[in-house]
Amino acid sequence: MKYCKTCLQPDTRPNTIFTEEGVCPACNYFDALQHVDWQERHEILVDLLNSFPQKEGQHFDCIIGVSGGKDSTRQALFVRDRLGMNPLLVCLSYPPQQVTERGVDNISNLIELGFDVVLSAPAPETWRKLMRTSFDTFTNWCRSTELALFSSVPQIAIRYNIPLILWGENPGLQLGDLKTLGNTGYDGNNLRYMNTLSGAGLDWMLDSGVQSRELLPYMYPTPGEFEKSNLQIVYLGWFLGDWSLVNNAAYSCVNGLEIREDTVKGTGDLYGITALDEDWVTLNQMIKYYKFGFGRVTDYANEEIRLGNMTRQKGISLVEAYDDACGDEYIDSFCDYIDIPVSKFWAQVRASVNRDLFTVKGDGSICRKFKVGVGL
Repeated sequence: MKYCKTCLQPDTRPNTIFTEEGVCPACNYFDALQHVDWQERHEILVDLLNSFPQKEGQHFDCIIGVSGGKDSTRQALFVRDRLGMNPLLVCLSYPPQQVTERGVDNISNLIELGFDVVLSAPAPETWRKLMRTSFDTFTNWCRSTELALFSSVPQIAIRYNIPLILWGENPGLQLGDLKTLGNTGYDGNNLRYMNTLSGAGLDWMLDSGVQSRELLPYMYPTPGEFEKSNLQIVYLGWFLGDWSLVNNAAYSCVNGLEIREDTVKGTGDLYGITALDEDWVTLNQMIKYYKFGFGRVTDYANEEIRLGNMTRQKGISLVEAYDDACGDEYIDSFCDYIDIPVSKFWAQVRASVNRDLFTVKGDGSICRKFKVGVGL
């Protein structure tokens, strides 16, 4: 395990490759941004959008997937108020046991701001069954739900015959998931190859006892379906020089976004601005840490270090303190939802710990072998 010499990105992030100088893809990209002509990029964006003229009788210019959070709220406002477009917002609706009140309030806020929102709501019992199977099979309850989350937007785009999807950040450039890179910095049609979408297929879902017709909400459209519908995903973040966690939250908060009041110790959310629509992602961030050696705080710190808002040493201290943060109340409610005892949850997590990076002691505690910022 090695760390980027600039930030705290480890080389254990799936699909990432460091430069020969030991710099991660995200830092390498950030350095390149310092020489970008943002006016030129804006002109590229305008020309690109003009290549998708509104069809006769069509009410919407594009589709934006939203959760009601900081990124999607900023995108919606920018596209409507700065670009003069009329976007259709698409939101995957979580079941009542999972969605937070703040998440509901934030979607309501978008509606009150004047946007049209389509909600996609997969069958709740199928959702629950697949979440349990995802956890049992991969120790990753998000495996199924993220398939539905990412699939809902292009599915609705095809159904409504709207060929343009505006997405947020480019995960290949801004996070380092290099398999998602397209023909240009803003081409998002290779999003299907990101680590979240590209693994395991659907057979494991069928093995759980669900019928193939029940899996329609979890099926990302094929390249052939994209081509037939002339569907294009465009990473909007590529065109915005001030795209960041904090800036997006600031834009959205002044327009009614409700943020977290949970403690950093319980969530690892340094500023209370991520995953506002549900809380169980906190579990997955903790498990990600035990599998790959980095969690939510690492992602926060990396961006702040690149922007010059945080020293690398400060980032190290925060990562050491909170990267495995997860409140017991979130674990309890999750286990209740998928109907397992908390002891089984921890047994599954400990069995999935990366033993190259961590030691599981006799009392069940998990201790890292690596030194944050240095590696192994």
